[in-house]
Amino acid sequence: MKKILLAICIVFTVSNCSNEYLETPSLTQIAEGNFWQSESDAFLALNGVYSSLQARSLYGGSLNAFQGIPGYDCLGDNSFNQYKWEGPGVFMEGNYDPTNRQFSGIWDDSYRGIARVNGVIKNVKDISEDLVPLETKDALLGQAYFLRALLYFNLAVYFEDAPLITEPQTLETAYVAKNTYAEITEQIIEDLKFAIDALPASHPDNLYGYATKGAALGLFARVQLYNKQYDGEFGVLALTQEAMGLGYMLHPNYGALFTPANETSAEIVFAVRFFANPVSNNGETFSATFNGTPKVDQRPMPNLVKDYYCTDGLPITSSPLYSAADERLNRDPRALATIYFKNDQFLDDPVRVFPGNGPTKYGMRKYIRRGPDADGNGTGGAGSQDFYILRYADILLMRAEAFAETNDIPGARSLINQVRGRVGMPSIESVEGAVNQQQMIEIVRHERRVELALEGLRFMDLKRWGTIEEAFNRAIADPVGPYNPQYRGGKSEVFPIPQSEIDVNSKLVQHPDW
Repeated sequence: MKKILLAICIVFTVSNCSNEYLETPSLTQIAEGNFWQSESDAFLALNGVYSSLQARSLYGGSLNAFQGIPGYDCLGDNSFNQYKWEGPGVFMEGNYDPTNRQFSGIWDDSYRGIARVNGVIKNVKDISEDLVPLETKDALLGQAYFLRALLYFNLAVYFEDAPLITEPQTLETAYVAKNTYAEITEQIIEDLKFAIDALPASHPDNLYGYATKGAALGLFARVQLYNKQYDGEFGVLALTQEAMGLGYMLHPNYGALFTPANETSAEIVFAVRFFANPVSNNGETFSATFNGTPKVDQRPMPNLVKDYYCTDGLPITSSPLYSAADERLNRDPRALATIYFKNDQFLDDPVRVFPGNGPTKYGMRKYIRRGPDADGNGTGGAGSQDFYILRYADILLMRAEAFAETNDIPGARSLINQVRGRVGMPSIESVEGAVNQQQMIEIVRHERRVELALEGLRFMDLKRWGTIEEAFNRAIADPVGPYNPQYRGGKSEVFPIPQSEIDVNSKLVQHPDW
């Protein structure tokens, strides 16, 4: 399968995909005399925004380097960042302060993307319709507003208050104060409303990877779920209902979904595309692993593993099917697709068997390579696995959560049964039976955990539910060492603005929790 969209060097060979271009903070300053003269210039600039999502601190991820969003399940109770210096480990142990650099990358690279997208928005609006037809301009703007909303939503979740910049900056306007979380959210909502109206339901195959109407609806639903806005024209229920009518479906094989072979599955609503070869160099490292043990820097926690039910739908504490001697037996298939257990083969070339070693005794399986990929990339370097930001299962679970929170038990039950049914797990009726609202909320939260584990969403869920301290307590109780999580109130729930930013911008004020 050829990946067209983000293989920027292939699509735009004449530009040589120079480092200078990729590092340019504002696309308005690229050869002003001869740029923005054609439709292809506009698409080149837009692809520059997409390329910013590939940054290691955003969705490119890492192995033996500062962590990106794919590793953020280490912020909480799902996984242990064994290489603590990568970021989540020191954050969990309370050894992080604004002078640390581990999370400055998500700030820097988000604003690098925002600078690019603001340039695209301004110049697409300004360019003559003789050069770019109005219909194409609207489509380009829909892409741009979606991307800006995505970048700002990440900043809002992890930093809460941050500068809201919506125009290209000059040296004179570069230093700005931060805006409130509410102001940022208001802008995100306006951007996504435009994107929903402007984006098509699908793109031609050669443009696969560009955001669609479904992607905008899904991201909007995630924003509204985070803010507990369930009802109304732009509530979670309305947004997910519209997304469900766009042709998405659950992939029949859960485990195979997280491989390059199924990146274009009808379950994928939006993904960041990666393509590592000698020509493009647009690779990722979140799927990389060393050959000695699977994904050594991210280890699934025992409390996560224990949370997967047996195939009869019962917890391991009450199911007669559970075997302490072999934890793999009779478990939710998603456990076996997400986690390596002792004696599992985790590499095919060369053949390697996981001995069940390491501080948690488990290994990460989801997304992780099992040998050289189809492009000839080895297991430990850059690879070509797409990272799924939104998939249809999440759309269903967001809708189920909104139903549960508004006390529509049948609505939530039907959706949970659909997600469980994909992997052959029993229905709510056959196991839990009749449930009340609080029980349904707990069922939905459990289902989100086991369905979306190790996809970088856990911290966002815990923060939305107000249960980060509980997650810290679960991590503390796990027999993992040396690991000493310390819950520090607000300092464990929000990143500080990097001190380096405050040092150069007198208008910036640190988050009050820091």
